[in-house]
Amino acid sequence: MQIISTGNKEITIYDIARKLNISPATVSRGLNDHPAVNKETKKKIFSMAKEMGYRSNTFASNLRRQRTNTIGVIVPRLNSNFMSSVIAGMEKVANQAGYNLIISQSLETAKKEATNAQTMFNSRVDGLLVSLAYDTDNIDHFKDFLKKGIPVIFFDRVFNHKQCTGIVIDNIKAAQEVTAHLIGQGCRRIVHITGNLKRNVYADRLKGYKYALTDHNLALDPNLILETNLSVEAGVEAAEKILQMNPLPDGVFAANDACAVSCLQTLKQAGIAIPQDIAFAGFNNDPVSKVVEPNLTTVDYPGSEMGEVAAQNLINHLNGTANINNTNTIILRSELIIRESSLRHPEHI
Repeated sequence: MQIISTGNKEITIYDIARKLNISPATVSRGLNDHPAVNKETKKKIFSMAKEMGYRSNTFASNLRRQRTNTIGVIVPRLNSNFMSSVIAGMEKVANQAGYNLIISQSLETAKKEATNAQTMFNSRVDGLLVSLAYDTDNIDHFKDFLKKGIPVIFFDRVFNHKQCTGIVIDNIKAAQEVTAHLIGQGCRRIVHITGNLKRNVYADRLKGYKYALTDHNLALDPNLILETNLSVEAGVEAAEKILQMNPLPDGVFAANDACAVSCLQTLKQAGIAIPQDIAFAGFNNDPVSKVVEPNLTTVDYPGSEMGEVAAQNLINHLNGTANINNTNTIILRSELIIRESSLRHPEHI
């Protein structure tokens, strides 16, 4: 085989046409498998393209069609089991449909989220999938997308907007079930460790906690609500606050598993018996919930399914088979998983 030296120059269809002494239009049609080009000519075109190191400029051809076949994804953090599951679900659906994902993280700040959004806009993504940062107050940084008719879907941490679909679980109902379970185990003073209440997920879980107390005629004590960033460190700090409470609470419901586990372990090290002294529940069904001793009661939160549903709805909209603007909220299932950390009465499992 003849080796052709081209240096760093990008090979074009014109180079292939010159080598084969045919028109650039024929080369283009041949590379696109057009029926007007006979099989023998196509074979020569593909063979020469491979020999010369030709790369199809899909970006340029997609721009001509006003499509890049890329979907932007902005998440608060990549280092969470839940978010990894969501992205895996998105990847699965996107790959099957011939789309690529561009993934970025806001690191829980609205400022970084806005920068990421601008980068995605400049990269001409066909649509955007977003889970909002802790301190995002408004969605002005997504206005350019909405003005141009580029679809934006929020998932998990959502923002209500008539042009955007939100994909969530029923956080109120799930939190109500968790709290009611703890009450059913005899708990009367239940601490709720929550996150930033600007975010729907934490505001709704707090509502569910309050509703369960009301349902069981228990008074709400604001001192038992601890607003944190739900990190591992926040769990340790929450445990230290709990140890100062008099009387001690008899239950803890944390709005995520990472915080719940670090709080539980810190209390155990201080001599608190779990669940006999304090019954525990978290949220998310992260792998850590099955490793900690005792295993953590939690809510199974379908990350992979959420990612698949978000990507599929966006792609259906892009392909013209559905209009996401007609669907404001999609609610997915969740399930209370009862484990030893909350079971004071094993017969209630």
